[in-house]
Amino acid sequence: MSASLSAATVDTAATDILATDIPAACAEPLPVLGRDVSVPLVTGGEVTYAALDYAASAPALQRVWDDVAAYAPYYGSVHRGAGYLSQLSTDLFEQSRVTVAEFLDCRPADQVVFTRSTTDSLNLLAAVLPAGCQVFVFETEHHASLLPWGDHRVTYLDAPRTPGEAVATLERALADRDPYGPALVCVTGASNVTGELWPVKELTAAAHAHGARIVLDAAQLAPHHPVSVRELDVDWVAFSGHKLYAPFGSGVLAGRADWLQEAEPYLAGGGASRTVARREDGGVDVEWHTTAARHEAGSPNVIGVYSIASACRALTEAGFDNLVARERRLVDRVREGLAEVPAVRVLSLFGEDAPRVGVLSFVVDGWNSSHFAAALSAEYGIGVRDGLFCAHPLVRTLLGGEPRETGECGAPEAGPGERSLNAIRVSFGAGTPDEHVERFVRAVRELVADGAKWQYRVEGGRCVPAV
Repeated sequence: MSASLSAATVDTAATDILATDIPAACAEPLPVLGRDVSVPLVTGGEVTYAALDYAASAPALQRVWDDVAAYAPYYGSVHRGAGYLSQLSTDLFEQSRVTVAEFLDCRPADQVVFTRSTTDSLNLLAAVLPAGCQVFVFETEHHASLLPWGDHRVTYLDAPRTPGEAVATLERALADRDPYGPALVCVTGASNVTGELWPVKELTAAAHAHGARIVLDAAQLAPHHPVSVRELDVDWVAFSGHKLYAPFGSGVLAGRADWLQEAEPYLAGGGASRTVARREDGGVDVEWHTTAARHEAGSPNVIGVYSIASACRALTEAGFDNLVARERRLVDRVREGLAEVPAVRVLSLFGEDAPRVGVLSFVVDGWNSSHFAAALSAEYGIGVRDGLFCAHPLVRTLLGGEPRETGECGAPEAGPGERSLNAIRVSFGAGTPDEHVERFVRAVRELVADGAKWQYRVEGGRCVPAV
């Protein structure tokens, strides 16, 4: 897209990320850990747990767990040993970097840096920005994208109400910046609140047309759809392993190497340094690596890195076309089910029919969101999330509050039946059985029609079953 493409064109064009042809046959859910876990109900008996909080942390794929278990006996510290296990672990670690680069369709000169999470990745990028760099970020971002830029000049952009408005807002802000120097745009690929897809390719074109670079927060996009750095033309992409069906504690920052190579290491220590020598004056001279190791000081999380690579391979081999098709069907079922309950309002920036991944947030008239989420768990064995989802300005804007109001990620001190300025989020993905979605839709309908079967009280700011 050229920088002059109209907002109307962006709004009416098919979303680039979802432009692939989808086969009629849909895949079965991928095997994940916890799929057979039973949980007790306050009303008596047990039920298989329905994990519908994928946007927070997706369950690990069984394939990933099996790969990690097979490697565990061969575990060794990487880059530091001549022994067989260290050499094997080093090869596995570096091959994982290649696998992730292929999964993201990186350009030949791009670097893949392993971090702890999306938050860590974006804080790393913030630490290497050149002096005077201006940062542009929409208020709709997750806090991982909204908050790391504190030492730089930051322009926070108001929430757009259409994809075209998002592009036009960014173009105006970039054109008006003063002084005209290095700039970075940070944008999500899919909202962690609404699941809506953002016009990444168009925003990238607008950024580049105005001499800015762009980083894509793909934490919610990468688990649901292939992400091509080359096709989207983004400068960097960041995501977390625990959203991508891998265990906690690992993440990725991939993209252009120049700013990373020119900056001091994010962490100083072993692994980041090529040589260290004492000076005659008593100080120390350090030559830092110019590879990704420059920002990977310390003993890396080899198992976490390997689990990300395993998840990348598993999703690729399963076929994203089938996974996307099946998830769209689940999204449609949830939308239809919630639309049948007049008391339910689904939150959206771009409109009810906007393309989205398997993430939807909603509120229910007459219910405190924490109370509703507690009843889903205690009476139906369904795990969702309630609160502000580490995206406070966005949720408050969507709920008609003041985006500058303060609040906590969890529910406020509000009892059952009391209104609270927070929401309920249901999210799902490649491991979600149809039955979990059907149970959720039925539970929402029954709770709104008949009310909770149990009494609840507030404890530590949350509604919990009264015992």
